[in-house]
Amino acid sequence: MTLSLRAQTLRLRSANLRLRSALGGAACALALTAGLSAAPAGATTFTWATANDILGLDPHANNHGVTNAMKSNFYEPLVRREADGSLAAALAERWEQPSPTTWRFHLRRNVRFHDGTPFTARDVLLSLERVRQNDMAYTVASIASGRAVDDHTVEFETRGPNPILLQDLTLFFIMSANWVQQNNAMGVARAGQPGAGTAFPQLNAMGTGPFRVTERAADERTVLVPNPEYWGAANMNTGITRAVFRPIASAPTRLAALLSREVDIMYHVPLQNVPQVQAAPGVRLVQGPTARSIYFQFDVAREESLDEPGRPNPLRDVRVRRAIYQAIDMNTITRVVLRGSTVASGLPIAPAIGGHVPALADRLPFDADASRRLLAEAGFPNGFRLTLNCPNNRYINDEAICQAATAMLQRVGIQARLNAVPFGRFLQGGANNEYQFYMLGWTPGNFDMTNPARELLGEGSFNWGKFNDARMNELAREIGTLSPQDPRRQQLATEYWTRFRDLLPMIPLHQEPQIFAVRETVADFTMRVSEDIELRHVRMRGN
Repeated sequence: MTLSLRAQTLRLRSANLRLRSALGGAACALALTAGLSAAPAGATTFTWATANDILGLDPHANNHGVTNAMKSNFYEPLVRREADGSLAAALAERWEQPSPTTWRFHLRRNVRFHDGTPFTARDVLLSLERVRQNDMAYTVASIASGRAVDDHTVEFETRGPNPILLQDLTLFFIMSANWVQQNNAMGVARAGQPGAGTAFPQLNAMGTGPFRVTERAADERTVLVPNPEYWGAANMNTGITRAVFRPIASAPTRLAALLSREVDIMYHVPLQNVPQVQAAPGVRLVQGPTARSIYFQFDVAREESLDEPGRPNPLRDVRVRRAIYQAIDMNTITRVVLRGSTVASGLPIAPAIGGHVPALADRLPFDADASRRLLAEAGFPNGFRLTLNCPNNRYINDEAICQAATAMLQRVGIQARLNAVPFGRFLQGGANNEYQFYMLGWTPGNFDMTNPARELLGEGSFNWGKFNDARMNELAREIGTLSPQDPRRQQLATEYWTRFRDLLPMIPLHQEPQIFAVRETVADFTMRVSEDIELRHVRMRGN
């Protein structure tokens, strides 16, 4: 039976409304419209800036929010996620499920890659094989095999029932099989690995999306132009004839570029600059909720301390982890460092994510005395040395949050120090197993708890702390087989998150807001609950 998009997306829409409500009335709706009736007919360059660069163009490498949003401009999945979190047909026009483990996708006809090559089932199957090599493998983790029924029909056989396969596939991007083979580009390397910076698919792209890449200069710019043969061109009205993405690490420099009209949109707006942006002529502030959670995670597997070689790793003791958690006054960080712009949380997933349990979302209380008692009980009455590793240009006030947390740990006797570095270098350190305690942010690509259960707390590549709990893994697997409408799913999610709170492999901090500064050159800009900018959601004003 053909599956209804409405049925697939109803829960996501409802959850997104709950997330908006959680951030309060100060957060505006996800869409902001200036009311113009038409985009300009003439040439229009759109320029946008963020704090850090994308990690390359390869659609199957680097599971990173800014990078994934950029990929969506020139690569497409079978099923895509819209700005409000709902699902829509993309390279697959429709699908059905002949059996609980068989999914049949009918591919969109008359679609061509940017070089004119027709899109067929062969491209889907090569992409399925290729994506399994790297960070984006989670998108197809439940798929055991794929086969072509004909040139425009593919079937996936899953390892077991996976009712949320469509949600998993929203970041499974399809490459041209001809292009991959002609350029010997079957191998996938993530940022930081040897040869990744010069790998052909990291510097070039061949997709079916609404834009084509014409220039890529790492840490400087990525330039795109519209794809005149795009299958969905009739429904697009961006007015963009050239798009330039500029990574600008310095917040003051980024803001100056906005105010001097060098960029049309900047993201993130530093919280301390919000009043300045609101007062600037020709600029408006656009803000709203996201599905990203920020957290600190522990290395609970390493036996020897990184900070005190020869001594045991104190983070293996749950009493120490609880002591660190209760030493951090998140209410003060939310009020002072984040200026009331965010919602603190006791879970590492947002209300918009499937499997969120509101009754377990309260944080453990801040209690410095309890923290000291727990440290003493664990055998550390005089504390220990510990480094908190953080990015300093990825999340809103990321370094400032870490500075505040470091000072709070010092007050309970832990000799904490901060190591804050640019995000690219930070990712390399995590992948190289260099951290014992670190900050990271995460938006589940499938908008479901099964993603962080696997990627952050299971076998995924971002479980840098090597946490592994058999019962939580078992619960996550069972949850993944149940429909979001099955009441047993939420019962199991409650058991999962209860055990998470008992073991404390990480410290959830808050759900991050998104704050954009938009110049009057932009008529419409629709924010995505999954964050960052997708060009099809921008419309330029006439010159």
